[in-house]
Amino acid sequence: MSIEFILDGQTLTAKAGQTIMEAAQEFGIKIPGLCREARISKTTSCFVCVVRDKKSGRYLPSCATLPSPGQEIESSSPEVLDMRKTALSLLLSEHAGDCEAPCTVACPAHANVEEYVRAGRKGEFLNSLKIIKERIPLPMSIGRVCPRFCEKDCRRNVYGEAVAINDFKRLAADLYYDEYIEDLPELSGKKVAIVGAGPGGLSAAYFLRLEGIEPTIFEAQPKAGGMLRFGIPEYRLPKATLDRELAHFDKIGVKFEFNQKLGRDFTLDQLKSKFDAVIVAIGCWKASGLRCEGEELATPGIDFLYKISSNGNVAPNPGKVVVVGGGNTAMDCVRSSVRLGSADVNCFYRRTEAEMPAEKIEIAEAKEEGVNFHFLVAPLKLEKRGEKLVLICRRMKLGEPDASGRRKPIEIPNSEFETEADTVIAAIGQGTLSPVGIPTDRFGNIELIKDSSKFGERLYAAGDCVSGAATVVEAVASGRQAALEATNALLGKALIIDHAVYVSRGKWQDLTQEDLVFLRDDVSTDLREKLKFINLESRKNSFEEVCQTMSSVQITREGERCIECSCTAKNDCALREYGDAYNCDANAIKGKRLPVSYDIRHPAIIQDRGKCIKCGVCVKVCKEVVNQTLLSFKKRGFSTCVGTTFDKGLPDSCIECGECVESCPTGALAWRIKK
Repeated sequence: MSIEFILDGQTLTAKAGQTIMEAAQEFGIKIPGLCREARISKTTSCFVCVVRDKKSGRYLPSCATLPSPGQEIESSSPEVLDMRKTALSLLLSEHAGDCEAPCTVACPAHANVEEYVRAGRKGEFLNSLKIIKERIPLPMSIGRVCPRFCEKDCRRNVYGEAVAINDFKRLAADLYYDEYIEDLPELSGKKVAIVGAGPGGLSAAYFLRLEGIEPTIFEAQPKAGGMLRFGIPEYRLPKATLDRELAHFDKIGVKFEFNQKLGRDFTLDQLKSKFDAVIVAIGCWKASGLRCEGEELATPGIDFLYKISSNGNVAPNPGKVVVVGGGNTAMDCVRSSVRLGSADVNCFYRRTEAEMPAEKIEIAEAKEEGVNFHFLVAPLKLEKRGEKLVLICRRMKLGEPDASGRRKPIEIPNSEFETEADTVIAAIGQGTLSPVGIPTDRFGNIELIKDSSKFGERLYAAGDCVSGAATVVEAVASGRQAALEATNALLGKALIIDHAVYVSRGKWQDLTQEDLVFLRDDVSTDLREKLKFINLESRKNSFEEVCQTMSSVQITREGERCIECSCTAKNDCALREYGDAYNCDANAIKGKRLPVSYDIRHPAIIQDRGKCIKCGVCVKVCKEVVNQTLLSFKKRGFSTCVGTTFDKGLPDSCIECGECVESCPTGALAWRIKK
């Protein structure tokens, strides 16, 4: 006997005993559900499959409800969708599991960090490079100059030091960058002009070519690289290495037009008439002054670095140097001054060392090279007296935190002092020099249309000219996004949107070693591998690269230190899939979470109770499919959990079955990761 009913205005026929969900599925209508497993009896525990009886207004679990003749059911009305979102939010509110490892979340390019580290650990460096280049087209450069956002959030910090993640990029690229060529699609006939051959523009060109769009980069300088070439000193990024990296862009068909400057040699309208779209990635080349009287006498930091780089690292001895600023550009200026022969190099910063935005390793290496640091000092006036410059400063103290979160420097009255110098360098920031006609925000950066990379019809922007001066990896991420949006507009290709990432275990600062019992066996307790530096005298007297790439043996050992703390089910997790589809917020419903706990007694299977949503699928699969009663619900109410009989743990024989692991929708039961 069959039954006809109406689902979303469409008449469906259900066979005898068929549920609403089963009947809908036969007609190609997918109703989501977490607790439904075809081989077991119904559990109706998740309520994600809810539908609504139009007449009564009742909400029904479609995985267990049989339709009535003529019944009208809604499965996609706003009310039903909102109810499903509520059900998912409730499940997520007590789901303690991380879709991705914190390193991947922290990376501005969202590179698959754990995956390329794992490949490196296994010695599969070519595969590691392939994974890296899915998001980072400049791994040789970024492997040397990245500020290592990933390592700052690495949970291995709980044990003392993070995994040396960035060095995996560097070695994989150094070994296989010349050899690896991506699978390139045929050109579609669409063409995009890119203004600027820095990291943002190069990234945009790379990802456009991977989508079959022909990119042409217009660059004001005689060579490509932008800040990589002219703003980062040779001792951090050798230009031979950069040239080797940029040669790959020629290989994949990226075209370059050098000595071509926007506003001087061409206009945006001219580019639009010849190309299907334009991406502006002109960087931040406008140096900020000292913001005091006589600031015109100071050398802008970016100009100082540009002159050195463009002249083959040859420049006059700058004499006694004072660099004002505390960022990475300031560190590049003081360390370059040392290499040019200055015996008296000083860094003035208005806050303390703890507030300096420069990377700690850059500060430490500058100190090793003899740079003198002067904290809580701010310039008041710069003047010229004879052949010398005199910087008049005032001492500062720290007050309450400002908008940046750092304590605001406050002047100390009557604390002025003078410093004589041959060269004063202003390294306190950079801005965008946007050509006339491009919309800008109050900071002078290109203003984009909300939630896009566009600033006009067929016009996109990427990199520092949008964000303000940032890092290479952030520019690369921005260039990729602009390329994807242009591809969507030109080819109609669906815009790639990253899946939702639910992170609930917390940052490493809030965790203990006991909280980090993850899925890998025998995680190494060794200390972090150390980079090998050239001797100090060579560092101080040449622009030779300061440290060598780690060896494959070192990287393999370093990979053994990775905890691998992402979810093993992240690519096949129904909770993540539906939470993503329904735009859920894991923190939408506040409340106490159960403490994270593990059962790691079985040699092959780990039970991560924090991820369990108590759907009961594993319990029923074990009983009804395997014909065992090894799993059952324990305790009552909020403390309910799935456990084993008499808490003995799963027997070793379970390795022959694994049905519970394969049926779990959230990865709460998972196979251990073997070396």
